[in-house]
Amino acid sequence: MIRLGTMLAAALVMSAVGAMANAKMATQTFTVLAGAGAHDVYPAPDGAVWFTAQSAGKLGRLDPRTGKSDLIALGPDAAPHGVIVGPDGAAWVTEGGQNAIARVDPATRAVKLFPLPRERRNANLNTATFDRQGMLWFTGQNGLYGRLDPKSGTMAVFDAPRGTGPYGIATTPDGQVFFASLAGNYLGRIDLETGTATVLEPPVPRQGARRVWSDSRGALWITGWNSGDLFRYDSKTKSWGRWHLPGDRPQPYAVYVDDTDAVWVSDWGANAILRFDPKTEKCESVPRSRRQRAAARRPQGRDLGRRVRRR
Repeated sequence: MIRLGTMLAAALVMSAVGAMANAKMATQTFTVLAGAGAHDVYPAPDGAVWFTAQSAGKLGRLDPRTGKSDLIALGPDAAPHGVIVGPDGAAWVTEGGQNAIARVDPATRAVKLFPLPRERRNANLNTATFDRQGMLWFTGQNGLYGRLDPKSGTMAVFDAPRGTGPYGIATTPDGQVFFASLAGNYLGRIDLETGTATVLEPPVPRQGARRVWSDSRGALWITGWNSGDLFRYDSKTKSWGRWHLPGDRPQPYAVYVDDTDAVWVSDWGANAILRFDPKTEKCESVPRSRRQRAAARRPQGRDLGRRVRRR
């Protein structure tokens, strides 16, 4: 099955989701190069979309206007997982194959690697986020998280509570940084000064907290991969909310909060993209054509994602 996290992100970063809440949704599929193995995506300032071509070991760039995409080599044995755009406008990649953070210049396509320390080999790098001071924070599923100063190249790596598991990571509008631990079953809050992490326990044990995203008010939305729940942690009131997703065996992966604070979730269990309205606490599934449903079931599918627009 194609990674629905990819499809969800592509759907949202290219969408006009800020329109009327009662508008109808439509989808559009983009085809990327065969064998790319698209995983994560992120919008570029010029309207293009970066995506990690994990199977090909490269970084991809899609032009939604033409539907064409190309690939940028990251180095030998590359296996990129996450990609974001930094304050400098460059693409920043968690490059697990070379155990490094990679910066890709959008104009020259030049690749600069920031390797992890030798004693931190095989970190299984996952995702990254920038804090409000311009520091890049990243997760490694093999039990660590870290901080990179892009200006000096200085890197610090920390052991995560409970060992293996750090996965998604996000920054709130007021500058706090949180990460989700899939195997550790918690949300972690990082002290930006000391680098230590505080464990925040979701209201459901062994939930498999996988991805996390902040809304405009500083609330963190977390997917429970194992429990089938969508969680909200209010970083101001320090309170939790929980909603079990519809269906027989929901398995939420990616989560994204748009500019209206609607929450979008990719549900592997239902092979669907869901939109959750925090105000009404209602969840709706994004409609898809028969061709799109078939494409989503193909191993290493070639469809990068869906464009969701409100009309």
